[in-house]
Amino acid sequence: MYEDSFRRHWDNKALSDFQGETITYGELARRVAKIHILLEEAGIAKGDKVALCGKNCLAWGVSFFGVMTYGAVPVPLLNDFKPASVHMLVNHSDSKLLMVGEIVLEGMIPEEMPDIIGIILMDDMSCQFSRSKALDKAFAGLDKKFDKKYPNGFTIEDVVYQAEVSGDDLAVLNYTSGTTSDPKGVMVPYRALLLNMKFACSVLPLTKDETVVSILPMAHMFGLSFQLMFELLLGSSICYLGKMPTPKILFAAFAEEKPKLIISVPLVIEKVIKQKVQPVMEKPLMKIAMAIPGLRQLIGKKIRTQVLNAFGGNVDSLIVGGAALNADVEKILRKIKFPYTVGYGTTECAPLISYVDWEKYKRGSCGVAMTGCTVDVFSDNRRDNVGELLVKGDNVMLGYYKNPNATRDVIDPEGWYHTGDMGLIDRQGNIFIKGRCKDMILGPSGQNIYPEELEEVINNNVKYVTESLVVDRKHRLVALIVPDFEAGKADGLTAKQIREHIVDSRKEINEQLPMYSQISKIEIRTEPFEKTPKNSIRRFLYK
Repeated sequence: MYEDSFRRHWDNKALSDFQGETITYGELARRVAKIHILLEEAGIAKGDKVALCGKNCLAWGVSFFGVMTYGAVPVPLLNDFKPASVHMLVNHSDSKLLMVGEIVLEGMIPEEMPDIIGIILMDDMSCQFSRSKALDKAFAGLDKKFDKKYPNGFTIEDVVYQAEVSGDDLAVLNYTSGTTSDPKGVMVPYRALLLNMKFACSVLPLTKDETVVSILPMAHMFGLSFQLMFELLLGSSICYLGKMPTPKILFAAFAEEKPKLIISVPLVIEKVIKQKVQPVMEKPLMKIAMAIPGLRQLIGKKIRTQVLNAFGGNVDSLIVGGAALNADVEKILRKIKFPYTVGYGTTECAPLISYVDWEKYKRGSCGVAMTGCTVDVFSDNRRDNVGELLVKGDNVMLGYYKNPNATRDVIDPEGWYHTGDMGLIDRQGNIFIKGRCKDMILGPSGQNIYPEELEEVINNNVKYVTESLVVDRKHRLVALIVPDFEAGKADGLTAKQIREHIVDSRKEINEQLPMYSQISKIEIRTEPFEKTPKNSIRRFLYK
């Protein structure tokens, strides 16, 4: 796929760091070719795993395509992961090589990853650690080998990538989290990526020469597929912020790049609406004016223009994914006729399951099943047809790496993937999410946060804890903790001292968690949580 795209868009802008370096498709292809030589000389075979861990940046995109088009399997890891989690996932994935960004490098301990041959700094493609003579030799003569292979310089005709052997070949190994002793590495096959790319190219409102501002983490399947792979297949370009996507930084990038398409998680658009629009619309005089048909249309148009300008003034469509959009925010967007739509997907589907253009979008839904996959509802309740959403199609993963039991839990013998999400499908095919079986929380930049894993850290590391529950309150993670007063009293502590000890443990807890899953508050509960017959906490009672 990418061989043809790189050739056709040779002189077009491909990747850029905001207010930094910019490279064309031709330069991208040249850097990718150098990575191919390096991997081959270092003894990396087709199908070997290569882990990538760094912030969103131009160098990350180059590294990813260098690994994938070589025929090795990229293993993207969030740079927010703690060093111990990166070590664990590198080992679990059987990666032969680790490519990192500068921020990640300082926390890496080679001795904790005994099977890798080396660590490469992706920022400048330098070798930072090696236990392989072949890798040392590859770096020592890399430039000479490149010049020898391409004596007339690297040209369009030199862009030749080996096609995948089969659609079921493993393309990407993507971990859904990094804070568990039982990690889930989603095995994404080429067929899943191909189906997502084909569908995106046919329906998403983007053309070559246009730029997309990268908001989502590329180590997450949503960001990888739709803020890197899709654009470079189409001939568009990606601008990387290089920093956390705060509203100030985002609006500066939007003003400069003026994107036509914005792909985001709900939090970004919700911040804009709540900060710039909602306070204005809730004023008494504004409510009266919005109730008058003529004025409502005039005011709505003005507010819509202001919101569009905040996004660069050139937006044709805003696509929201990863979680449901806030109902109040969605109501405002409908009132001002803002061009937005909501999609639905999971890492296990690479990631898309459903989508529809904003002009056909039905409020509260997340689109219709994308072409090439079937979505059904499994439910015994025929009254409202709410049940678990099941998916079948080429977008479904191969399974979880080295975890057959977890795979069997979600993919049944007939090939249906059980999403763990509750929902319904109306007569027009619109999918409505009603809740999450998995209880996954979406992080500020699209990261997956699994409360059970945070609770495991709390329960295993904080003394005098009977049980805990982590909930999401207005995008802040709050830990509800039931103390073990008996154990504390046995150690000579008063009830007040036990409470203080647990509340003061927040810093200790957060030191073991990525920045995006930090606990912002601890609340002490004196009563045990209500349980199901299986002794599981009834989470929905404690939102």
